[in-house]
Amino acid sequence: MNKKQIFIWLGALVVGVVLGLLHIHAIDTVMNYIATIYTRLFRLLAVPTIVLAVITTLASLGGGKELGKIFRTSITYTLLTTFSAAALGLGLYLLIRPGNIPAGAVSAEQAADVPMAEASYSDHVMSVVPDNIVRPLLEGNVLALLIICFAVGIAISRMPESRPKEIIVNGLAGIQEILFTLIRWLIAILPIGIVAFAAQLIAEAGAGVMADSLGKYVAVIISGNLLQMFVVLPIFLLLSGINPIKTFSGMMPAVLMAFFTKSSAATLPVTMENAEQRLGVRKKISRFVLPLCTTINMNGCAAFILCTSLFVMQNNGMELSWGTMILWLFISVISAVGNAGVPMGCYFLTLSLMSGIGANISMMGIILPIYTIIDMVETSENVWSDSCVCAITNKKLPE
Repeated sequence: MNKKQIFIWLGALVVGVVLGLLHIHAIDTVMNYIATIYTRLFRLLAVPTIVLAVITTLASLGGGKELGKIFRTSITYTLLTTFSAAALGLGLYLLIRPGNIPAGAVSAEQAADVPMAEASYSDHVMSVVPDNIVRPLLEGNVLALLIICFAVGIAISRMPESRPKEIIVNGLAGIQEILFTLIRWLIAILPIGIVAFAAQLIAEAGAGVMADSLGKYVAVIISGNLLQMFVVLPIFLLLSGINPIKTFSGMMPAVLMAFFTKSSAATLPVTMENAEQRLGVRKKISRFVLPLCTTINMNGCAAFILCTSLFVMQNNGMELSWGTMILWLFISVISAVGNAGVPMGCYFLTLSLMSGIGANISMMGIILPIYTIIDMVETSENVWSDSCVCAITNKKLPE
Protein backbone atom coordinates (compact mmCIF):
# COMPACT_ATOMS: atom_id res chain seq x y z
CA MET A 1 0.00 0.00 0.00
CA ASN A 2 2.90 2.36 0.75
CA LYS A 3 4.43 1.72 -2.70
CA LYS A 4 1.07 2.38 -4.29
CA GLN A 5 0.81 5.69 -2.43
CA ILE A 6 4.30 6.73 -3.54
CA PHE A 7 3.44 6.02 -7.19
CA ILE A 8 0.23 8.03 -6.82
CA TRP A 9 2.15 10.99 -5.32
CA LEU A 10 4.79 10.84 -8.05
CA GLY A 11 2.07 10.63 -10.68
CA ALA A 12 0.35 13.66 -9.15
CA LEU A 13 3.69 15.49 -9.20
CA VAL A 14 4.14 14.77 -12.92
CA VAL A 15 0.58 15.90 -13.70
CA GLY A 16 1.15 19.12 -11.77
CA VAL A 17 4.41 19.84 -13.61
CA VAL A 18 2.69 19.31 -16.97
CA LEU A 19 -0.19 21.64 -16.03
CA GLY A 20 2.30 24.27 -14.87
CA LEU A 21 4.27 24.07 -18.12
CA LEU A 22 1.11 24.76 -20.13
CA HIS A 23 1.05 28.34 -18.73
CA ILE A 24 -2.70 28.59 -19.19
CA HIS A 25 -3.98 31.44 -17.02
CA ALA A 26 -7.25 29.72 -16.06
CA ILE A 27 -5.44 26.53 -14.98
CA ASP A 28 -2.80 28.50 -13.05
CA THR A 29 -5.56 30.38 -11.22
CA VAL A 30 -7.40 27.19 -10.26
CA MET A 31 -4.19 25.44 -9.14
CA ASN A 32 -3.19 28.45 -7.04
CA TYR A 33 -6.65 28.46 -5.46
CA ILE A 34 -6.49 24.74 -4.59
CA ALA A 35 -2.93 25.06 -3.24
CA THR A 36 -3.99 27.96 -1.03
CA ILE A 37 -6.91 25.94 0.34
CA TYR A 38 -4.64 23.01 1.21
CA THR A 39 -2.10 25.26 2.92
CA ARG A 40 -4.82 26.96 4.97
CA LEU A 41 -6.29 23.61 6.04
CA PHE A 42 -2.94 22.26 7.23
CA ARG A 43 -2.17 25.51 9.06
CA LEU A 44 -5.60 25.24 10.67
CA LEU A 45 -4.61 21.90 12.20
CA ALA A 46 -0.97 22.78 12.91
CA VAL A 47 -1.39 25.02 15.97
CA PRO A 48 -3.91 22.84 17.88
CA THR A 49 -1.77 19.80 17.01
CA ILE A 50 1.26 21.42 18.66
CA VAL A 51 -0.72 22.51 21.71
CA LEU A 52 -2.43 19.17 22.35
CA ALA A 53 0.62 17.04 21.52
CA VAL A 54 2.88 18.83 23.99
CA ILE A 55 0.28 19.10 26.78
CA THR A 56 -0.86 15.47 26.61
CA THR A 57 2.71 14.16 26.41
CA LEU A 58 3.87 16.21 29.38
CA ALA A 59 0.75 15.30 31.33
CA SER A 60 1.61 11.62 30.92
CA LEU A 61 5.36 11.95 31.44
CA GLY A 62 5.38 14.62 34.10
CA GLY A 63 8.63 16.36 34.93
CA GLY A 64 10.55 13.22 35.83
CA LYS A 65 13.71 11.59 34.51
CA GLU A 66 12.01 10.22 31.40
CA LEU A 67 11.02 13.69 30.19
CA GLY A 68 14.51 14.97 30.96
CA LYS A 69 16.11 12.23 28.85
CA ILE A 70 13.81 12.88 25.90
CA PHE A 71 14.44 16.62 26.11
CA ARG A 72 18.22 16.32 26.43
CA THR A 73 18.53 13.83 23.57
CA SER A 74 16.40 15.89 21.18
CA ILE A 75 18.16 19.15 22.07
CA THR A 76 21.61 17.55 21.68
CA TYR A 77 20.92 16.26 18.18
CA THR A 78 19.08 19.44 17.21
CA LEU A 79 22.16 21.52 18.02
CA LEU A 80 24.53 19.01 16.39
CA THR A 81 22.59 18.87 13.11
CA THR A 82 21.99 22.64 13.01
CA PHE A 83 25.65 23.42 13.70
CA SER A 84 26.79 20.91 11.07
CA ALA A 85 24.45 22.49 8.49
CA ALA A 86 25.83 25.97 9.18
CA ALA A 87 29.44 24.72 9.14
CA LEU A 88 28.82 22.93 5.84
CA GLY A 89 27.37 26.15 4.40
CA LEU A 90 30.46 28.09 5.51
CA GLY A 91 32.77 25.50 3.97
CA LEU A 92 30.94 25.64 0.63
CA TYR A 93 30.95 29.45 0.73
CA LEU A 94 34.74 29.46 1.10
CA LEU A 95 35.10 26.79 -1.59
CA ILE A 96 32.80 28.28 -4.24
CA ARG A 97 33.55 31.93 -3.29
CA PRO A 98 30.56 33.88 -4.67
CA GLY A 99 31.68 37.17 -6.17
CA ASN A 100 30.23 40.62 -5.66
CA ILE A 101 27.18 41.77 -7.56
CA PRO A 102 28.24 44.36 -10.18
CA ALA A 103 27.68 47.97 -9.18
CA GLY A 104 24.32 49.19 -10.39
CA ALA A 105 22.88 45.68 -10.67
CA VAL A 106 20.38 46.45 -7.93
CA SER A 107 17.68 48.50 -9.59
CA ALA A 108 15.60 51.05 -7.75
CA GLU A 109 12.57 48.79 -8.17
CA GLN A 110 14.36 45.80 -6.60
CA ALA A 111 15.58 47.92 -3.72
CA ALA A 112 12.03 49.19 -3.16
CA ASP A 113 10.70 45.62 -3.19
CA VAL A 114 12.74 44.62 -0.12
CA PRO A 115 10.29 44.05 2.75
CA MET A 116 11.03 46.24 5.74
CA ALA A 117 12.25 44.54 8.90
CA GLU A 118 9.56 45.61 11.32
CA ALA A 119 11.38 44.55 14.46
CA SER A 120 14.87 43.78 15.67
CA TYR A 121 15.99 40.31 16.69
CA SER A 122 15.79 41.32 20.36
CA ASP A 123 12.13 42.26 19.79
CA HIS A 124 11.63 38.85 18.20
CA VAL A 125 13.09 37.16 21.30
CA MET A 126 10.92 39.28 23.60
CA SER A 127 7.79 38.27 21.67
CA VAL A 128 8.43 34.67 22.76
CA VAL A 129 7.43 35.52 26.33
CA PRO A 130 3.59 35.35 26.32
CA ASP A 131 1.54 38.06 28.00
CA ASN A 132 -1.80 36.78 26.76
CA ILE A 133 -3.10 33.23 26.36
CA VAL A 134 -5.20 33.97 23.28
CA ARG A 135 -2.73 36.10 21.28
CA PRO A 136 -0.14 33.33 20.62
CA LEU A 137 -2.95 31.14 19.26
CA LEU A 138 -4.23 33.88 16.95
CA GLU A 139 -0.73 34.89 15.78
CA GLY A 140 0.60 31.33 15.51
CA ASN A 141 3.52 32.21 17.80
CA VAL A 142 4.84 28.67 18.24
CA LEU A 143 7.59 29.47 20.75
CA ALA A 144 5.17 31.33 23.02
CA LEU A 145 2.70 28.45 22.69
CA LEU A 146 5.40 25.96 23.71
CA ILE A 147 6.07 27.89 26.90
CA ILE A 148 2.36 27.85 27.77
CA CYS A 149 2.03 24.17 26.84
CA PHE A 150 5.04 23.22 28.95
CA ALA A 151 3.53 24.96 31.97
CA VAL A 152 0.02 23.51 31.49
CA GLY A 153 1.25 19.98 30.74
CA ILE A 154 3.53 19.80 33.78
CA ALA A 155 0.81 21.36 35.95
CA ILE A 156 -1.65 18.63 34.90
CA SER A 157 0.96 15.93 35.61
CA ARG A 158 1.46 17.31 39.14
CA MET A 159 -2.26 17.29 39.92
CA PRO A 160 -3.27 14.59 42.41
CA GLU A 161 -4.93 11.54 40.88
CA SER A 162 -8.60 12.44 40.88
CA ARG A 163 -11.73 12.48 38.78
CA PRO A 164 -11.12 16.07 37.50
CA LYS A 165 -7.60 15.15 36.32
CA GLU A 166 -8.93 12.04 34.58
CA ILE A 167 -11.62 14.07 32.83
CA ILE A 168 -9.07 16.68 31.64
CA VAL A 169 -6.59 14.08 30.33
CA ASN A 170 -9.25 11.98 28.60
CA GLY A 171 -10.86 15.08 27.10
CA LEU A 172 -7.57 16.33 25.67
CA ALA A 173 -6.76 12.84 24.34
CA GLY A 174 -10.18 12.65 22.67
CA ILE A 175 -9.75 16.03 20.97
CA GLN A 176 -6.29 14.96 19.84
CA GLU A 177 -7.68 11.83 18.19
CA ILE A 178 -10.25 13.96 16.37
CA LEU A 179 -7.39 16.08 15.01
CA PHE A 180 -5.48 13.02 13.83
CA THR A 181 -8.61 11.72 12.09
CA LEU A 182 -8.89 15.03 10.23
CA ILE A 183 -5.19 14.83 9.36
CA ARG A 184 -5.61 11.35 7.91
CA TRP A 185 -8.48 12.62 5.76
CA LEU A 186 -6.30 15.42 4.41
CA ILE A 187 -3.48 12.99 3.67
CA ALA A 188 -5.90 10.70 1.82
CA ILE A 189 -6.69 13.48 -0.68
CA LEU A 190 -3.13 14.85 -0.72
CA PRO A 191 -2.53 13.88 -4.40
CA ILE A 192 -4.97 16.63 -5.42
CA GLY A 193 -2.92 19.09 -3.39
CA ILE A 194 0.35 17.82 -4.90
CA VAL A 195 -0.99 18.47 -8.41
CA ALA A 196 -1.90 22.02 -7.40
CA PHE A 197 1.37 22.70 -5.55
CA ALA A 198 3.52 21.39 -8.43
CA ALA A 199 1.60 23.40 -11.03
CA GLN A 200 1.88 26.52 -8.88
CA LEU A 201 5.65 26.03 -8.46
CA ILE A 202 6.31 25.56 -12.18
CA ALA A 203 4.18 28.59 -13.06
CA GLU A 204 6.05 30.77 -10.52
CA ALA A 205 9.46 29.48 -11.59
CA GLY A 206 8.67 30.17 -15.22
CA ALA A 207 7.76 33.76 -14.37
CA GLY A 208 11.02 34.51 -12.54
CA VAL A 209 14.48 35.20 -13.90
CA MET A 210 17.68 34.35 -12.03
CA ALA A 211 20.59 36.73 -12.49
CA ASP A 212 23.80 35.05 -13.64
CA SER A 213 25.81 36.87 -11.00
CA LEU A 214 23.83 35.05 -8.28
CA GLY A 215 24.70 31.61 -9.64
CA LYS A 216 27.48 30.85 -7.18
CA TYR A 217 25.48 32.15 -4.20
CA VAL A 218 22.52 29.95 -5.15
CA ALA A 219 24.89 27.01 -5.70
CA VAL A 220 26.23 27.42 -2.14
CA ILE A 221 22.73 27.46 -0.60
CA ILE A 222 21.18 24.65 -2.64
CA SER A 223 24.20 22.31 -2.62
CA GLY A 224 24.61 22.85 1.13
CA ASN A 225 20.99 21.88 1.74
CA LEU A 226 21.21 18.80 -0.48
CA LEU A 227 24.47 17.60 1.09
CA GLN A 228 23.00 18.04 4.56
CA MET A 229 19.87 16.12 3.53
CA PHE A 230 21.42 13.20 1.70
CA VAL A 231 24.87 12.87 3.28
CA VAL A 232 25.21 14.44 6.73
CA LEU A 233 21.82 13.52 8.22
CA PRO A 234 22.00 9.90 6.95
CA ILE A 235 25.41 9.66 8.67
CA PHE A 236 23.78 10.71 11.95
CA LEU A 237 21.18 7.97 11.43
CA LEU A 238 23.76 5.32 10.56
CA LEU A 239 25.84 6.18 13.64
CA SER A 240 22.69 5.59 15.70
CA GLY A 241 22.01 2.22 14.05
CA ILE A 242 19.07 3.43 11.95
CA ASN A 243 18.48 2.67 8.27
CA PRO A 244 18.37 6.10 6.52
CA ILE A 245 16.72 4.77 3.35
CA LYS A 246 13.87 3.18 5.28
CA THR A 247 13.49 6.30 7.41
CA PHE A 248 13.42 8.64 4.40
CA SER A 249 10.91 6.40 2.62
CA GLY A 250 8.65 6.49 5.67
CA MET A 251 8.86 10.28 5.98
CA MET A 252 8.61 11.04 2.25
CA PRO A 253 5.01 12.38 2.43
CA ALA A 254 6.02 14.90 5.11
CA VAL A 255 9.19 15.94 3.24
CA LEU A 256 7.18 16.35 0.04
CA MET A 257 4.50 18.33 1.87
CA ALA A 258 7.16 20.60 3.38
CA PHE A 259 8.65 21.24 -0.05
CA PHE A 260 5.37 22.58 -1.41
CA THR A 261 3.94 24.38 1.64
CA LYS A 262 7.29 25.99 2.63
CA SER A 263 6.22 25.70 6.27
CA SER A 264 7.47 23.10 8.73
CA ALA A 265 4.74 24.16 11.18
CA ALA A 266 1.99 23.57 8.61
CA THR A 267 3.56 20.20 7.77
CA LEU A 268 3.72 19.09 11.43
CA PRO A 269 0.45 17.09 11.40
CA VAL A 270 1.73 15.03 8.47
CA THR A 271 5.18 14.66 10.05
CA MET A 272 3.71 13.29 13.28
CA GLU A 273 1.35 10.93 11.47
CA ASN A 274 4.17 9.55 9.30
CA ALA A 275 6.54 9.11 12.25
CA GLU A 276 3.98 7.15 14.25
CA GLN A 277 2.28 5.15 11.50
CA ARG A 278 5.12 4.56 9.01
CA LEU A 279 8.21 4.51 11.28
CA GLY A 280 6.63 3.14 14.44
CA VAL A 281 7.94 5.96 16.66
CA ARG A 282 6.32 5.90 20.09
CA LYS A 283 3.66 8.56 20.56
CA LYS A 284 5.23 9.96 23.72
CA ILE A 285 8.41 10.59 21.70
CA SER A 286 6.90 11.91 18.47
CA ARG A 287 4.31 14.16 20.12
CA PHE A 288 6.96 15.85 22.23
CA VAL A 289 10.05 15.87 20.00
CA LEU A 290 8.46 16.86 16.67
CA PRO A 291 6.60 19.98 17.91
CA LEU A 292 9.78 21.00 19.72
CA CYS A 293 11.99 20.37 16.65
CA THR A 294 9.54 22.16 14.36
CA THR A 295 10.25 25.25 16.41
CA ILE A 296 13.99 25.03 17.08
CA ASN A 297 15.53 22.53 14.61
CA MET A 298 16.22 24.71 11.56
CA ASN A 299 19.13 23.22 9.61
CA GLY A 300 18.34 24.95 6.33
CA CYS A 301 17.64 28.26 8.04
CA ALA A 302 21.02 28.27 9.83
CA ALA A 303 22.89 27.73 6.54
CA PHE A 304 20.81 30.39 4.76
CA ILE A 305 21.31 33.00 7.49
CA LEU A 306 25.07 32.43 7.56
CA CYS A 307 25.72 32.35 3.80
CA THR A 308 23.31 35.21 3.01
CA SER A 309 24.73 37.37 5.81
CA LEU A 310 28.28 36.79 4.54
CA PHE A 311 27.15 37.51 0.97
CA VAL A 312 25.43 40.77 1.95
CA MET A 313 28.33 41.90 4.16
CA GLN A 314 30.83 41.07 1.42
CA ASN A 315 28.86 43.17 -1.07
CA ASN A 316 28.78 45.99 1.48
CA GLY A 317 32.58 46.03 1.57
CA MET A 318 32.82 44.59 5.08
CA GLU A 319 35.89 42.51 5.91
CA LEU A 320 35.19 38.79 6.27
CA SER A 321 37.96 37.66 8.59
CA TRP A 322 38.06 34.20 10.13
CA GLY A 323 36.92 35.73 13.42
CA THR A 324 33.94 37.37 11.73
CA MET A 325 32.92 34.20 9.93
CA ILE A 326 33.18 32.05 13.08
CA LEU A 327 31.17 34.63 15.03
CA TRP A 328 28.43 34.60 12.41
CA LEU A 329 28.48 30.81 12.41
CA PHE A 330 27.32 30.87 16.03
CA ILE A 331 24.94 33.78 15.42
CA SER A 332 23.27 31.86 12.58
CA VAL A 333 22.78 28.74 14.73
CA ILE A 334 21.33 30.72 17.65
CA SER A 335 19.10 32.77 15.33
CA ALA A 336 17.83 29.67 13.52
CA VAL A 337 16.88 28.05 16.83
CA GLY A 338 14.62 31.03 17.57
CA ASN A 339 13.11 31.24 14.09
CA ALA A 340 9.44 30.52 13.40
CA GLY A 341 8.61 27.58 11.13
CA VAL A 342 6.64 29.68 8.65
CA PRO A 343 7.18 30.65 5.00
CA MET A 344 9.96 33.26 4.52
CA GLY A 345 10.80 33.12 8.23
CA CYS A 346 14.56 32.88 7.49
CA TYR A 347 14.39 35.72 4.97
CA PHE A 348 12.84 38.17 7.41
CA LEU A 349 15.14 37.05 10.21
CA THR A 350 18.20 37.68 8.01
CA LEU A 351 16.77 41.09 7.12
CA SER A 352 16.53 41.95 10.82
CA LEU A 353 20.11 40.83 11.47
CA MET A 354 21.52 42.80 8.52
CA SER A 355 19.53 45.89 9.47
CA GLY A 356 20.91 45.56 12.99
CA ILE A 357 24.53 45.88 11.80
CA GLY A 358 23.73 48.77 9.45
CA ALA A 359 24.27 46.85 6.18
CA ASN A 360 22.65 48.01 2.95
CA ILE A 361 19.83 45.49 2.61
CA SER A 362 18.97 46.37 -1.00
CA MET A 363 20.91 43.20 -1.89
CA MET A 364 18.01 41.24 -0.41
CA GLY A 365 15.86 42.56 -3.24
CA ILE A 366 17.89 40.52 -5.74
CA ILE A 367 17.60 37.40 -3.60
CA LEU A 368 13.84 37.78 -3.09
CA PRO A 369 12.68 36.56 -6.56
CA ILE A 370 14.59 33.28 -6.19
CA TYR A 371 13.90 32.79 -2.49
CA THR A 372 10.80 30.69 -3.18
CA ILE A 373 12.93 27.84 -4.53
CA ILE A 374 15.47 28.20 -1.71
CA ASP A 375 12.68 28.21 0.88
CA MET A 376 11.19 25.01 -0.52
CA VAL A 377 14.48 23.12 -0.32
CA GLU A 378 15.25 24.52 3.14
CA THR A 379 11.87 23.55 4.56
CA SER A 380 12.20 20.00 3.19
CA GLU A 381 15.60 19.76 4.87
CA ASN A 382 14.19 21.10 8.15
CA VAL A 383 11.37 18.54 8.25
CA TRP A 384 13.74 15.71 7.28
CA SER A 385 16.09 16.82 10.08
CA ASP A 386 13.16 16.90 12.55
CA SER A 387 12.32 13.35 11.50
CA CYS A 388 15.93 12.22 11.98
CA VAL A 389 16.15 13.72 15.47
CA CYS A 390 12.82 12.08 16.37
CA ALA A 391 13.95 8.68 15.04
CA ILE A 392 17.30 8.93 16.86
CA THR A 393 15.61 9.91 20.14
CA ASN A 394 13.21 6.98 19.78
CA LYS A 395 16.17 4.64 19.16
CA LYS A 396 18.37 6.00 21.98
CA LEU A 397 15.67 5.77 24.66
CA PRO A 398 14.43 2.20 25.23
CA GLU A 399 10.88 1.38 26.27
